[in-house]
Amino acid sequence: MEVIILSDADEIGVVGADAIAALLARKPDAVLGLATGSSPLAIYDELARRYAAGKISFHRARGFTLDEYVGLPADHPQRYRNVIDEVFVSKVDFAPDAVQGPDGLAADIPAACAEYETAIRDAGGVDLQILGIGTDGHVAFNEPGFSLGSRTRIKTLTRQTRMDNSRFFGDDTDAVPTHCLTQGLATIMEARHLILVATGRGKAEAVHQLVEGPISALWPATVLQLHPHVTVLLDEPAARRLQLVDYYRETYRAKPEWQGI
Repeated sequence: MEVIILSDADEIGVVGADAIAALLARKPDAVLGLATGSSPLAIYDELARRYAAGKISFHRARGFTLDEYVGLPADHPQRYRNVIDEVFVSKVDFAPDAVQGPDGLAADIPAACAEYETAIRDAGGVDLQILGIGTDGHVAFNEPGFSLGSRTRIKTLTRQTRMDNSRFFGDDTDAVPTHCLTQGLATIMEARHLILVATGRGKAEAVHQLVEGPISALWPATVLQLHPHVTVLLDEPAARRLQLVDYYRETYRAKPEWQGI
C-alpha cells in the first residue's frame, strides 16, 4: 500500500488523473471502476479538463460504478448512475452504454447482482478502481461488520452512512434510501489497481485504521491491505492520525519518476 500525502484536492486530482492517463496510453480499452461521492471529484474534473484540451480520450474505455441506491426513480438526481454521468461521463467521450452500474430498480435483485458480476468479468475485470472511504471505514457501501469476502449484493445502510449522505438529500436523513446495491469487498479486490482518495479531518481516523490498523470487518477498508497494488491519496487533514507520516512522505519524495503510482 502506497500512501501519498498531498497539499490539497487539486493536487490529488492531478496525481490521480496522471495514473488514469498513463493507463489509457498503454491500454486505450481499459476498464475503469468509478466511485461517486465528493472524494473523486478532483480526479474527474482534471480528466475532463485534459479531455477538453485534447490530451486524453475514453472512446474505447469502459466503466463500472461501485454501487446504487435501491428504489430511487430512474430520473432522480441522486441516483448514482445519474450522478456519475453529470460529474464525469457526460464531460468526456465514453461510447454510449460504455458505463454501467448495478440496477437498483430491478424486479429480481439477486439476479441483477449476479448479472453485474458477470458483466465485470466479461469485460476482463477492472483495471483501475477509484475509491473513497466513509468516516466509519466503509468502502462502496460495505459497512462495518460486512463480510470481507462479499460480492455484489443488496445491503442495508447504517444510520451513520445515511447521515453522511443526507447532504445530497437536503440534509434530510430520512430521505436517504435505506437499501443499496454494492460491489462486495471481494469484487473490489479483484481490480488490478486501487486508488483510494480521502480528504478532510473527518476521514483521519478511518485513514489511520485503513493504513495502520489491523484487518477487521469493523473497518472494512482495512482488507485493502491485502491487495498488491493500492495507492492512497490524502490531503494533510486526512493524514493527521497517521503514525508513520514522515516515512510516507520520505518514500514518495524518493520514488523514481518512471515508476508512477
